[in-house]
Amino acid sequence: MDNSGLSLDRMRTFVRVAERGNLSMVARELGVGQSTVTRQLNELEAAVGVPLLSRTTRRVTLTDEGSRYYANCLQVLRLVEQAAEEARNARRAAAGAVRLSCTAALGVMHITRLIFEFQDQHPDISVDLNLTDERIDLVREGVDLAIRLGPLADSSMKLHALGKSHRLIVGAPAYFSAHGRPQRPDDLSRYETVIMSNIAGSDQIALTSHNGANVTVPVNGKLRVDHGLAAREALAAGRGIGPTHLWLIHDLLDDGRLEVVLEDYRPSPVPLSLLIVPERSAIARVRLLTDFLVAEISKLPGIRPS
Repeated sequence: MDNSGLSLDRMRTFVRVAERGNLSMVARELGVGQSTVTRQLNELEAAVGVPLLSRTTRRVTLTDEGSRYYANCLQVLRLVEQAAEEARNARRAAAGAVRLSCTAALGVMHITRLIFEFQDQHPDISVDLNLTDERIDLVREGVDLAIRLGPLADSSMKLHALGKSHRLIVGAPAYFSAHGRPQRPDDLSRYETVIMSNIAGSDQIALTSHNGANVTVPVNGKLRVDHGLAAREALAAGRGIGPTHLWLIHDLLDDGRLEVVLEDYRPSPVPLSLLIVPERSAIARVRLLTDFLVAEISKLPGIRPS
C-alpha cells in the first residue's frame, strides 16, 4: 500500500463526498473544480488499495469497503480535531501573567535572561519580575513564585530545593600583587574584606577544607555593601577580597579579572530554593514557569544538587 496518498485533506474530501453523494456539490463547497475532487478520491483509493466509491452519472455511493473506511475516517478526523482543540485550550489556559520574585543579583545576572528564553517559548505568558533581597510576604504582594538564596524559616509555601550555591574566596590580581596572597585561613584576618552588610555574620568566614576540617576566621574591611552586584564591582576593582557565589563572578574568573585563593578551603554553600504559593501552583502558566526554572537554574555556574 502506498501511504503517500493518505492525507487528512483527502480523507475530508472523501467524507464530504460520502455524505453528499455528489461530486459537483462537494467541489462547490470546497471552492475547487470537480476534477480536483475526482483526483483526490482517485489518489486516496490508490493509496488504500480498494475501491471506496461506486460512481454513476447521477450519484456516488459507498462500496462495502468504503463504508468501513468512512467510519474509520470519521474517528480519525474526530481525534485530530480533538487534539487540536486540546492544544488550543492548553494555550489559552497558559496565557496570562506570572509574578516572580527573585534575589536581586541572581535576577540581574541570570534569571532575566532565562525569562527571555521562557517567553520566547511561551509568548502568551507575561512575567512580572520583582528583584529584591527582602523576604516579602508573597501572598500579600500577589507573588506566584519566589527564588530565594539562603536558609528559609518555616513557611506555608510549597518549597522546591533547587540545590546549593557554591562559593569561593576571590580577589583581583592587582590586589594580590600589592598585598600578597593568603596562604592559610588565618591569613584572611590581615586582608581587607568586602563585607556584605545585609547578611548576618559577614564579619567572619566559615571555611571547610578538602578533607572536611572546619575553621571560622574573623575578617574586617573598610567597605561594606548591601548588594551582590556592588560586591562584584568592589572585588573586581581590587578593593579587597571576599567570599562570593560562583554564578556571580564566573565570567570575571574566566577573563582573569578575579582569581581564587585558598583553593583547598571553601566557604559553606548556600541553599537556593523556589517558593510556590500553594493556591497558584496548579495554574498552567505558573506550572510551566516553575518547571522551566527548575530545569534551567540547575545549569547555572556553581549550582549543585543539595
